[in-house]
Amino acid sequence: MKALTAIALAATVAFAGSAFASADLAKKNGCVACHDAAAKKVGPTYKDIAAKHKGDKDAEKVLAESIVKGSKDKYGKIPMPPQAKASADAAALAKWIMTH
Repeated sequence: MKALTAIALAATVAFAGSAFASADLAKKNGCVACHDAAAKKVGPTYKDIAAKHKGDKDAEKVLAESIVKGSKDKYGKIPMPPQAKASADAAALAKWIMTH
């Protein structure tokens, strides 16, 4: 029983650590200037982005590309400028956004 508890605790800590790390990546890359988890800012919420791509098997790839190259008319009238500085973190950010 102790081993099972230890495994569950380790998994919880690992998952929480990755969630915080991705939130930190969003801050590091300036995403939070225009986006939030649930509150509408200049751009759509992470929750709205995830909902738009729900069921899309290529969602993370599409989002990562949109982060790096920017997008226009995907989520409203305000275009997202390219975020080339985020290219190293784009895949992790896209994966994290899809958890919302």
